[in-house]
Amino acid sequence: MSQKSCPVSFIKIDANIVRINAFYILLLVSLYLMTFNKFIILFLIADFSIRLFVSKSYSPLYFISSRTKELLHVKSKLEDNAPKTLATYFGFLFLVLILLFDLLHAETLFYITSAILLVCLFLELAFDYCMGCKIYYLYKRFVV
Repeated sequence: MSQKSCPVSFIKIDANIVRINAFYILLLVSLYLMTFNKFIILFLIADFSIRLFVSKSYSPLYFISSRTKELLHVKSKLEDNAPKTLATYFGFLFLVLILLFDLLHAETLFYITSAILLVCLFLELAFDYCMGCKIYYLYKRFVV
């Protein structure tokens, strides 16, 4: 992906931890869609909040993802942090919207938002394809 389409921070993170994290989030969102247990979505919102507004080192899912990477002996793959952080903000927004639409019984919006989040998670997990870059590019092109 070209640097002109992605935000750049020059801070490196391990993309494989991000992908493992996407796997766990995908599982939890899927579990939420099967059970509608609000504690699952509240846990995810809290985890994203910790990652975005405190420190990723305090995030339970980041901790579990890091340990999973170690257990599976996956090599590190360093990438720029900015696109992944932007994608985390989008994920946080989608999780809040999913909870809001569920509470308001707006089923169509609930399922559309959930589907978009699941597709983005799947793309990150399976293909290392970050939708954050694409959305950022469109934002820069049409808004800025």
